[in-house]
Amino acid sequence: MKVELGSLSIEDRFDYYKAVLKDLTIFHDIFMRNVFKQKECTEYVLQIIMGKRDLKVIDQVIQMDFKNLQGRSAIMDCVALDNKGKKYDIEIQQAGENADPKRARYYSGLMDMNTIDPGEDFTSLPESYVIFITRDDTLGYDKPIYHIDRIIREVEEDFKDESHIIYVNSSRRDNTELGRLMRDLHCKDSKDIQSSVLAQRVFELKETQKGVETMCREMDQIYAAGAEFGETKGLAKGVTVGELKKAKEIALKMYIQKRPVEEIASLLEVPVDTVREWVQSNS
Repeated sequence: MKVELGSLSIEDRFDYYKAVLKDLTIFHDIFMRNVFKQKECTEYVLQIIMGKRDLKVIDQVIQMDFKNLQGRSAIMDCVALDNKGKKYDIEIQQAGENADPKRARYYSGLMDMNTIDPGEDFTSLPESYVIFITRDDTLGYDKPIYHIDRIIREVEEDFKDESHIIYVNSSRRDNTELGRLMRDLHCKDSKDIQSSVLAQRVFELKETQKGVETMCREMDQIYAAGAEFGETKGLAKGVTVGELKKAKEIALKMYIQKRPVEEIASLLEVPVDTVREWVQSNS
């Protein structure tokens, strides 16, 4: 049953947010960005995925708006720079979200486009990695991790453009460092998290007064912007409330015209499950 937050006092709304907070994991957008605000958490995740314990993050931005030459933007979850000058975009993808290979390609291009200044030589581009951590096995080969690089087919050699894409299948949670990390990302309780770095950060956000107040304020900002908390759950990162309402209106009109739900979701770049919820709630 949907909670009508507008009928609640601020205190009651915060009580509701506290209940919601208990069920959040690092796989939830709002919680992920607050976990990753602590650079050590980003660093730990990269160390495990890259298999480099000496990797150090020297700079990062959380959910930054990157634009292409035509002005289309994409908000990337976490873009980090390491001590070797390598650049990383970490994207955590909920079930049903768009982790299509062409999205990975687009994000890789956006990183490059927003890295070098006008007139700067292309050879100054840093080595880059776009990393999709997906809830399910998006590529479908039943592997825990996939490394994608360009090759020269005729000689079977690397192209050496230093542009890499990595998919991590978080449904594989075996007893390896990577498997344990994937398990940690899905834990609701800090006591169940094996990584001390992630456990401490989750504890701070869920169990300390300062952390809980921070999370509640952020959830209330979502409500104040015009949406019930949870209404944007599962949507691609960076969708504004206005865009959400417009997408819902268009989706319902297309559904009345007998357009398939899958086609609507693809055209609007919205998860199929979200479109189904809109249709069901309007019927």
